[in-house]
Amino acid sequence: MKTIEEFLSYLYSLDVQLWLEGDRIRCNAPEEVLTDALNAELRLRKTEIAEFLRQVEIATKGYVTEIQSVSRDGNLPLSFAQQRLWFLEQLQSGGSTYNIPTAVRLTGSLDIPVLEQSLNEIIRRHEVLRTQFPTVDGHPVVQVRDDVKIYIPVIDLQALNPIAQDDEVRSLFIQEASKPFDLAKDILLRVKLLRLDRDEYVVLFTMHHIIFDGWSMEILVRELGSLYTAFANHQPPTLPELGIQYLDFAAWQRQYLQGEILEKQIAYWGKKLGGILPILQLPTDFPRGRVQTFAGAIASFSLPNNLSQGILSLAKATGITPFIILLTAYNILLHRYTGQTDLLVGTPVANRHRREIEGLIGFFVNTLVVRTNISGNISFRELLQQVRATTYEAYNHQDIPL
Repeated sequence: MKTIEEFLSYLYSLDVQLWLEGDRIRCNAPEEVLTDALNAELRLRKTEIAEFLRQVEIATKGYVTEIQSVSRDGNLPLSFAQQRLWFLEQLQSGGSTYNIPTAVRLTGSLDIPVLEQSLNEIIRRHEVLRTQFPTVDGHPVVQVRDDVKIYIPVIDLQALNPIAQDDEVRSLFIQEASKPFDLAKDILLRVKLLRLDRDEYVVLFTMHHIIFDGWSMEILVRELGSLYTAFANHQPPTLPELGIQYLDFAAWQRQYLQGEILEKQIAYWGKKLGGILPILQLPTDFPRGRVQTFAGAIASFSLPNNLSQGILSLAKATGITPFIILLTAYNILLHRYTGQTDLLVGTPVANRHRREIEGLIGFFVNTLVVRTNISGNISFRELLQQVRATTYEAYNHQDIPL
């Protein structure tokens, strides 16, 4: 049986959140994660979990743990992740590398004024969508505007045949995705509506990553559906008001990540990624460019059903997540291609391990570096255990932005 630290780290990797309310353990988890076996182990180890959480509360007493609303007066700080992106934007001014473009297809009767009303309500609810980042004395600050209201331009493509429509949608999508934002002056959210037929549309969203991430898209789509339904039926919205905003998280983060907590996290990553890091030498048929171009692409494929089932069976037998099994296999593949034994793989994490920020739109996602050593006559299962331990260590030190 895993130690309590290993078990809680495993739950943490599945985005299962546990906390104490008085003497009761509360749990929040994504759908379908809490299997019968996992629920049974949670019940079995209830006392052990409660005692561990209680000790954590005692150990962290005195640190800033609760995110609270802060004053909006004066120069307001960026989060550490936002500060990183702002700095990168200064290095490559006028670029679109950190744009997040998304296309959403809508079918059925669409009331465009109601769609606008719904989007503007979301912008009102989430002040990060009304945020700009001007520079004061050489440093970026947060400026929240209260007068933001968007109007959705509609481009009618009904006169085109289906093939021409697809080409035009793709072209407009690329145009929007490639158009840069001015972080100091622009509203960092753009919306366009493409009309394909009487009851068929494509909505183009383009957001800058400094105010948005993948989790935020789920919130945006969910709230848009709820608000549109309410407004279309002339009913008041049922979404509860947000207790805090992203700006409150940014202020909390700067208070929390200091002193001993900051030193421990920096010490971990300094040790893990110290020295001269290896560059992956893939045997490509062209030399590595001297200047990074960001001209990437996506290659999609499906695993055969028998392979997928085999991975799930191995996960069940070892108590290791399918993600870590696939990450281990990926490291082996890189080792076979390159012959290198010291491998670094970046992996994104939602970084939303606090209940207060689950429903907030904003830039929380972080990248963790998992370093794997494939040397000696190591077996697959031994490597699997190494990757799991390293990944869980990284999860436990994920507060420091890469």
